Amino acid sequence: MTDNRNLILTIVLTGAILLGWQYLWPAKPASHAPSPAATTSDLPRAPGQPVVAAPPEQKLADLKAAPRVTLSNKELEGSIALTGARIDDISLLRYRETTDPNSPDIMLLSPAAGIGAYYAEFGWVGGGDSKLVLPNSDSRWIADSDKLTPDHPVTLTWDNGQGLRFVRKIELDDGSMFTITDRVENQSGSEITLFPYGLLSRWGTPKTADMTTLYEGPQGALDGTMKEVKYKKLREDEHMVTHDSVGGWLGFNDKYWLTALIPDQSLAIQGRFSWRVADNMDRYQSDWLGGAQTVPAGGSVEVTSRLFTGAKELAALDRYSDEYHLPLFDRAIDFGWFYWLAKPFFYLLRFIHTLVPNFGVAILVMTVVIRGAFFPIANRSYKSMNKMRALQPEMKRLQAKYADDKAKLQQEIMALYKREKVNPVSGCLPILLQIPVFFALYKVLLVTIEMRHAPFIGWIHDLSAPDPLTVFNLFGLIPWNPPGFLHIGVYALIMGGGLFVQQRLSPQPTDPVQAKMMTLMPLIFIFTMGSFPVGLVIYWAWSNMLAILQQWVMIKRHAT
Repeated sequence: MTDNRNLILTIVLTGAILLGWQYLWPAKPASHAPSPAATTSDLPRAPGQPVVAAPPEQKLADLKAAPRVTLSNKELEGSIALTGARIDDISLLRYRETTDPNSPDIMLLSPAAGIGAYYAEFGWVGGGDSKLVLPNSDSRWIADSDKLTPDHPVTLTWDNGQGLRFVRKIELDDGSMFTITDRVENQSGSEITLFPYGLLSRWGTPKTADMTTLYEGPQGALDGTMKEVKYKKLREDEHMVTHDSVGGWLGFNDKYWLTALIPDQSLAIQGRFSWRVADNMDRYQSDWLGGAQTVPAGGSVEVTSRLFTGAKELAALDRYSDEYHLPLFDRAIDFGWFYWLAKPFFYLLRFIHTLVPNFGVAILVMTVVIRGAFFPIANRSYKSMNKMRALQPEMKRLQAKYADDKAKLQQEIMALYKREKVNPVSGCLPILLQIPVFFALYKVLLVTIEMRHAPFIGWIHDLSAPDPLTVFNLFGLIPWNPPGFLHIGVYALIMGGGLFVQQRLSPQPTDPVQAKMMTLMPLIFIFTMGSFPVGLVIYWAWSNMLAILQQWVMIKRHAT
């Protein structure tokens, strides 16, 4: 039915509006003022987390200048503090802050020196009323080497002076994974009980994309399911969230970067996401606490865990997931509801990119491939649409004849469809099928790190950013950056023009109100998608052009 067809198109339009809601009316920035009820004293601290007074800004330089073990491989560069044995200085060598090749490398982890501190810590805590002296953030460890590389692990040692010797072996692979093996040697003369832990601490609320279609924040796969709690919810409502699990992983997830604590996958743990305020600063933490480990007198106990700090490259996440049997590790990339479709699309895009060096051109080639896959369905759909076009004169005659009797008009139109063996809904099938395809590609092009800072041609230097030239700054002639809802670039106009042409080639709705709504559809899409990553807009514009070509060919082929 024509009404059904228009209803489906209206649903598509509504979905587009909802998708663009975050850009037209972005969420208000959350207040970072601490809650009066949430103070350091009434929020439990994670194991091994000391209360550290906010240091002056120059302390960052002092911390980096203190004794350290340097680390490096083809992906990472940084250092480990011997005081506290924290992994707190990591830069990503293949990624820069901006498209300028001389801009600084992305610094992922940073020492505990005020807002922006971000570090990993591992160790042991005692149970209950334990009087044991255990290593903490002030403990000075001794290293057997001053450099950590994939071919050269480092062993740190610390003695508590009470018969306990702590040994930590740190290994780094050729990617973004650390392996930390903690051993306790007990010469105290009596049996002791300790609990292993790992934590990631993040000071200050990080800037996020603030998009409803993209998750950023504390995240982990615990007890076989993905756990997520947004910074705002953790800060304002939950304060602390715990989950019991055997193995799994947890940490902090940014749009392109991930830090993840990975306990031994056979170890029973309690995973936790927490927030507190210290020195007027939000502090977020992801941590795990293992079960009791008994260290007999004259014996030792050893626990191995891992730490991922790097870019969310799907191939790397899949490799680590297989190698260490990590549940849902690839889901750190937020492919959304259509994960089952988005992931194959990404691998298809990556394969094409190996053949075509320009990522934007690879998007165009993939669009041709997807359009080709839809061709048989489109062919049948266009045949049905062509029959609908042939019925337009008769439908207009019926509209004029029954202008005052809507019920009779619908009855006659249905009889016409039945007599001519036309199914008006069949023309909407490609639209229905393209909804998951569109959303899957949207997620791929939104979250795929390969899109970040990838150039196209001409003025497009970053496919992950909006088109830098917009109508409202006269395509760069006026030094003004318009707000998101006015960010209408060249490719958004091309996309809207393509939608308009597609509408002209399609049978028009019989209802004049619906016809006006459909006429506005290209304009709404232009405003909705103008501030999207330009890579996605280029895909949609190119897809429209191919659809117009297909539609024109099919109309000619099935003309009666």
